[in-house]
Amino acid sequence: MIKAAICGYGNLGKGVEAAMNESRDIQLTAIFTRRGPETVKPVRDGVKVYSYADLPRFRGCFDVVVNCGGSATDLPVTTPEIAAFFNVVDSFDNHSHIPEHLAAMGRAAEEGGNLALVSVGWDPGLFSLARLYMNAVLPEGSDYTFWGRGVSQGHSDAVRRIEGVADARQYTVPVEEAVARVRNGERPVLSAGEKHTRECYVVAEEGADTDRIREEIVNMPAYFADYRTTVHFISAEEMKRDHGGLPHGGSVIRTGSTRGGTESQRMEFSLKLDSNPGFTGSVLTAFARAVCRLRAEGKTGCVTAFDIPPVKLLPGEREDAVAHLL
Repeated sequence: MIKAAICGYGNLGKGVEAAMNESRDIQLTAIFTRRGPETVKPVRDGVKVYSYADLPRFRGCFDVVVNCGGSATDLPVTTPEIAAFFNVVDSFDNHSHIPEHLAAMGRAAEEGGNLALVSVGWDPGLFSLARLYMNAVLPEGSDYTFWGRGVSQGHSDAVRRIEGVADARQYTVPVEEAVARVRNGERPVLSAGEKHTRECYVVAEEGADTDRIREEIVNMPAYFADYRTTVHFISAEEMKRDHGGLPHGGSVIRTGSTRGGTESQRMEFSLKLDSNPGFTGSVLTAFARAVCRLRAEGKTGCVTAFDIPPVKLLPGEREDAVAHLL
């Protein structure tokens, strides 16, 4: 039985908790939080809650820690801290900064003698694997990734970090004309802003400068600056009533050709999710299993979804996968 811990008990942490509670080979034993531990109530009895500051003293008590913080400011700091003491998995999703996060994590994990897996969820993560397989199969072609319409946890968290923001939801919205062109077999050159728009729904704190908040959002590098971004200020009641769910989804499409361009081919991998954190929690849990298996084989350092043998993700044996899934 794999013994696991969770760091962070927001929406994603609760999604991981739910996935682990349904797993037959992973036991959630502890939750670490920056909030008062007494405010966190795990679903199952027997799961202890501790302050994040206490985590290092539990070295050797867990096979893996799943870090459920936000990508904007938490994960670049806390995942290396955790990797010094534990095998760790995170869902760092700022695509443009993944190489530097991977490098920092490699140093921290090697020094600690542990294995870290970063940037796994559905994108980056499952969509990354789809792009890899598609590029291998159709080397002559073009990739297109469309997200939404849905709530981005990382982008919503980035908005909530702005001073004066009490709550926020950010919806990523695909440009339907661009999607239609790609599915029709065209291979257009599209900028990020030509593929998606962004809609933000923000509850401002009383007395906050909403003009300043709007400017900080639309000019935020790597998150909003390259997109047409609309910001709506709403009440807490409207947020609860109209934006309480966390749906998401999207598609990876590769259009290409074989036989010297005489045959047109298209590949597509799509997701439609009722709950972004619920699904992402399931992905993190599967990859946490794989990390433990690879560490048991002596692997240390930092890896990505590309480095995980697919069969390591399943709770059963390789023979079961061959018999039932191949």
